[in-house]
Amino acid sequence: MRVIVVGSGKIVYFLARQFVGRRYRVTVITADDGEARFLSRRLKATVLHGDGSDPRLLEAAGARRAEAVLALTAKDQDNLAVCQIARRLFKVPRTIGLVNDPQNEEIFRKLGVTIPFSATQILAGIIEERAGFEEISSLIPVAEGKVTVSEVALRHDAPVLGRTLQELEFPDGALLGGIIREGMVIIPKGNTPLLEGDRLILVSQPGCYERVLELLSGEENP
Repeated sequence: MRVIVVGSGKIVYFLARQFVGRRYRVTVITADDGEARFLSRRLKATVLHGDGSDPRLLEAAGARRAEAVLALTAKDQDNLAVCQIARRLFKVPRTIGLVNDPQNEEIFRKLGVTIPFSATQILAGIIEERAGFEEISSLIPVAEGKVTVSEVALRHDAPVLGRTLQELEFPDGALLGGIIREGMVIIPKGNTPLLEGDRLILVSQPGCYERVLELLSGEENP
C-alpha cells in the first residue's frame, strides 16, 4: 500500500513507523525543516519538507499512485485542503483528516473527506459509553463508523443472566456475533443461555448501541 502522511509531531512519526513496519510505501510531508531532517534519519520512508496542501508537492510525493492520504496537521483548514486536493485532483480513494475542532467534523464529511475523525469526539465517546457500563473492554468503529464492534462482560447482576438469545429482544441493527466463555469461543444460537462472566462480541449500528447496553446491563445511559 502507498500512503502519504501530512503533518508533524510524535503522532506522525509513530504512525509512519508503524506503516513502514507493515511494509507500506510511506511518504511524509512536514512543514518543519528540522523535523524533516529528523524523520529522514529515523524512518525508512521518503520525507519531503514543505506545504502538504501544495498540489506540486503532493504530486511529487506520489499522490497519483497513493491509496490513502492522511492529513494530521494542527490546523483544520490545512487538513481539509490536503484531503480535498488529494481527492479531487489526484483521485486518491481514501482521505483521512484530523478534525481538531469537533464542530468541523460534519463540514469535513460534507466536503468529501472520506474519513474525518476528531480525537476529542473519540475520547468523549469512550467516556460516555463506559460511564454507565464499565465492563466494555473494547469499542471499535468499522466501515467508516457505520458499524461498531465491542466486547462486553456480563456482571453478576446483569438482568440477562440465564436467559437465552431467543428470549431477548435485540433491537434491529444489532446482533451477538460470539461469546467468549472460559477461554472458549461459542457461536451463539437461539437456545444459548447467557452466563455470568461471558464476554459478548456485539456488532451494532451506532444508533442502537446504547439500547443494547441497556438491555444487557439494565442501566440507562445518561
